[in-house]
This record gives sequence, C-alpha cells and structure tokens, in this order.
Amino acid sequence: MSMSKGMRSNYVLLAATAVSLAAGLISKFNNLPDFSIFAFAAGAAIGLGLSIALLASAIRHGEFGSDVLALISIVATTLTNEWLAASVIALMLAGGRALESWAEGRARNQLEALLARAPLSAHVIDQGGQVRDVPLAQVNIGDRLQVRSGEVIPIDGNLLTDGTFDESALTGEPLPQFRIAGSPVDSGVLNSGSEIELSATSTAENSTYSNLIRLVAQAQASSANGVRIANKWAVRFVPFALGLAAVSWLVSGKVSYAVAVIVAATPCPLILAVPVAIIAGMSKVASRGAIVKGGAALESLARAKTVLLDKTGTLTQGGPEISEIAFAPGADADQVLTLAASLEQSSPHVVAKAIVLEAKQRSLQLSRSTDAREEHGTGLRGVVDGFKVAIGQPGEALPAWGQLSHSLLVAVDIDGELKAVIGLDDPLRQEAIETVKNLRKLGVTRVAMVSGDRKVSADAVGSESGMDEVFADCKPEDKLRIVAAEMLRTKGTVIAVGDGINDAPALAAATVGVAMGARGATAASEAADVVIVEDSISHLADAIDAAQGSRNRALQAAGVGMSLATLAMVFGAVGIFNATASAVTQEFIDAAAILWALVPAKSRIRG
Repeated sequence: MSMSKGMRSNYVLLAATAVSLAAGLISKFNNLPDFSIFAFAAGAAIGLGLSIALLASAIRHGEFGSDVLALISIVATTLTNEWLAASVIALMLAGGRALESWAEGRARNQLEALLARAPLSAHVIDQGGQVRDVPLAQVNIGDRLQVRSGEVIPIDGNLLTDGTFDESALTGEPLPQFRIAGSPVDSGVLNSGSEIELSATSTAENSTYSNLIRLVAQAQASSANGVRIANKWAVRFVPFALGLAAVSWLVSGKVSYAVAVIVAATPCPLILAVPVAIIAGMSKVASRGAIVKGGAALESLARAKTVLLDKTGTLTQGGPEISEIAFAPGADADQVLTLAASLEQSSPHVVAKAIVLEAKQRSLQLSRSTDAREEHGTGLRGVVDGFKVAIGQPGEALPAWGQLSHSLLVAVDIDGELKAVIGLDDPLRQEAIETVKNLRKLGVTRVAMVSGDRKVSADAVGSESGMDEVFADCKPEDKLRIVAAEMLRTKGTVIAVGDGINDAPALAAATVGVAMGARGATAASEAADVVIVEDSISHLADAIDAAQGSRNRALQAAGVGMSLATLAMVFGAVGIFNATASAVTQEFIDAAAILWALVPAKSRIRG
C-alpha cells in the first residue's frame, strides 16, 4: 500500500521528536546540560507546533478537542523548566499521530483492495469477430465483451456463454458460483473458469463496481461519529483536569504538582482510539459484504432495535422460479418442456428465463424457434420443430389437472391444445429465516415486513420467515409512514431494508437505510446509509454484528484509557508522579488504548 503525504509527515515528526529526545538523554547522561536542554527544547517546539495545528484543525471543524491539554502541558513544562517532560509529551503526540496513520492504513486494506482490482480496459469483440482492448469509458451498452480466465469482469452485463465466477471480493462467498448464459453478472467479480463472453448492460460510470468504488470513497471521506463523542467527553474532562491541577497547586503550594496533573491528562492519542475503532469496524463490515457510508451510520447500526424488511428482492429472491409443473394426461413431459423453453429463448422476460433454466437443469436439448412474436397481454407464440407453440396466461377455466396454487401460472399450448400449466413463485431466500434469528441474537427486539405485495403472499412469507408483524399492499408513502411511526415508538435504531426505487423514501427516513445490492446509481443505493453489495440478506446481520463489535471496542478503549489517565492524574496531584513520570505513563496508556481498539471483537453469530 502506498504511503500518503500525511502519513509520511507524521512519521517524520515522530522520527524528529524521537531523535531530539534521544540526543537530550545522551547529552544529559554525558554531563552536557546545555546541549541536553537544547535537544529537549527542540522536541518540545515540534510538539508545540503539532498541538497548535491539531487544535486549530478542531476549531475549524467546530469541535472542542483535548489537544488543548497537550498545548497547556507543553507550555507549563517549558515555563517550569521541565524540558525532559516537554520532550516526552512531544514524542507522545507525534507517536499518537503516527500510530493513528498506521492504524487507519491497516483498517483501509479491505477497502483499498477493491479499488486496486478495478479494471481499466475491456476486450471488445467487434462485428468482424476481432478482439481489441479499449478504455473502459469507451465501452457502450450492447457491446460484446470477452473476459479471459483470471480477469475481473469490467462492466455489468448478461452472459452470452456459461461461466464460473469467484464473487468473494463482493460477497464474501468462498465457493465459486456457476452462471448460465443469459444470467446477469456484476462488474468486480473474478472469472475463475474458462474464457467467457458477455453483452454490456451498463457503462463504466454506472456499473456495479464503479458504484461500489464511489461508496468506498464516501465511506473513507466521512468522519467517524466517535470523534464527536470523544470530543464531548473532552468538554467534561478538560475542566476536571484543570480543576484537579488547581486544587493540587493550592493544597500543596507546588506548581510542579499541577504540571504533573496536566501532563497526565494529555489524552490526544487516547481520544484517537474511538475513531480508529470505528474505521476498523467499517473495514470489517466491508469484508462481510457491506459498505457503510460513514462512522455515524456504523454507530447507529450497532444500536439496532427495530428492522423493517421489504419482501421482494430482500426476503425473497426477487424473481420467479418454477415450483411445480402439471402436464396434461398422456403428454410427453420432456417434449412439452423442451418446446416451451426453446420458444422462451426468444424472450427477455423473467418468466422466460425461469422456464429456460428449468429445461437446462433437466439437461434438455433446446432448438431454435421461428416466427417468434410476443403479443402484449397474452404471451409468446412461435414455431419449434414444426410445432405451433403458445405460452402465456391461462384462460379462466382450467381443467382439474391444471388448477395449481401458486403466485403465477403460465399455460403451454402445443398445436392449439393445452399441454402444461407451470406454477411459479418468488421463493424465500434460503438464508432469510436464519438471518431473522441472528438479528434477535444481536438485540433486535422487533422485525417486521413492509411489502407492496398482496396480503396473502406477504402473510405467507412473513409467517415462514418469523416476522413479528406484516404490512402488505404498501405504497411508497405507506412505507414512509410506517417508518416514521416505528421511529416514534422505538428507543434505539430503526433500520429499513429494501432494493427498489419504491423503497428509497423509507430508506432515507429511517435511522439507517440499507439497500440490497449495488445495482448502479439506483435510488435505493443513493438514499441508503449502508449498501449490501450482493443480494444476500445474511450480510445485514453480519454488518450489525461487526458494527456492535467495533463500537464496544471503541467504548472499552476510551473508558479504560481515561480511567488509567485519571489514576495517573491523582498520582501527580499527590506528588507520586512528577511531570516526566506522568508523560511516560500517559504514553503507554494512549498506545495501549489505540492498540486495544484494533483488536477484533468476537462475533456473536459466527462460530
């Protein structure tokens, strides 16, 4: 990973203060008092400049930072000729900044790995069959692309050939996924099989991977809410430290006691433990298949109490699958399905894709249809192997053998006779039930489904998945109203999850909006605070689990660190610690707090 300019500056400051402190100590032990004071003073000057810069930055952002204590302690130690203590404080400040830079770099590895994998060009197949490499920005919708084995899919598209893909970078799924021709494939996944071809369905700017990169950029640019929390603590801690220093001075009559208290209270690197933990948490959530747009969203995610889930595309697959096929008495099942699927190859409809997939799963050999035409409102007609085939909505009066109970029915006529009725449903995701159980393990007290679907279908899915309540027949304004009502009744975070443009208002209104799938610049993704980068609802529980772990680490690191700092301040107030001892002690406390913030928290839902 390349080193940024800011990171290099922090390391240079650390090296300079370390050299100054070392030179001062060597001179002191070799009876060169004048040079030792000069060396310590040089380090103190660096620390003074750094503390002023940090305090100025906090003021510009409208924040109250604990850096004011660092500034006061350096001034106090220099005025009382505690040059060694001043130099140690400078080393503490520079060391804290360098440690933060290292911690942030470590935490961003997962996110920057996504950016590093982004392809810059694509292999375009022209009309003459020749393959040429063109910049990604010049790829148009409908272009035919070649993706070789081991390459990353550069643009969203529909497969023209079957393929096997490693989707772990986006989904965390370790096993390769097989996709048949006609299936959509997202940019950013790795072609782990043989060479494939696809037809581009997006431009580079609007592809799934480009959208993911934009989300990563937003996540990195957003400041962690923990910084604001830490500064709220500083508002109380600074007066306490100054008050304790004043009391120790008045009681003892020794200004050195007050200086020791102020030095021990310098918690700048300690306060960094909170944002470091939040940044690390955002990286961990990303590794589990979700992008959080900022630290505030991560902290809110950790306090989840109510989760409102859309049905279609969230709890269910979002597309029809064949549940049952009823064939007319005496009909050849394989022949009927072969003829139906052969004709459906000419249609882009989702029902057609389901029928073709069913035939391929049965290893049926399909033929090309002729004179295929789609008649809006009735279905598809054509000729396959000399048979006149018609597929569409069944008539009102179905024979007894064809009366199926499913969300969608499709009739297959061969030469004018009804030969089959196909029942399709939008099936519940395999992981939906387990996800609801995991949400409850994580402290979510209410899980409800908010759907625009019919009440019968919504109630069936809600009952199967374990919902506390089901809201059906909901328009966008209804979903918005339900979210508002839940936010009034819930003490904690209300999470709304959806995947469509009709969910966008609800996602924007909820404490945390979660969009299923980064499908380009969709309204849902733009309105959401969290984007699940693959359509798997299980990543929601994983994200909440990781968010809770990082928030707990942040609070633990800050709480323990500030408690130890307070103890050191008391030792300084009663004369046990002088200014130098307080500075050295605070150095170890702050470093330990930041390192603790980086320790991964144990998962509550993973073994």
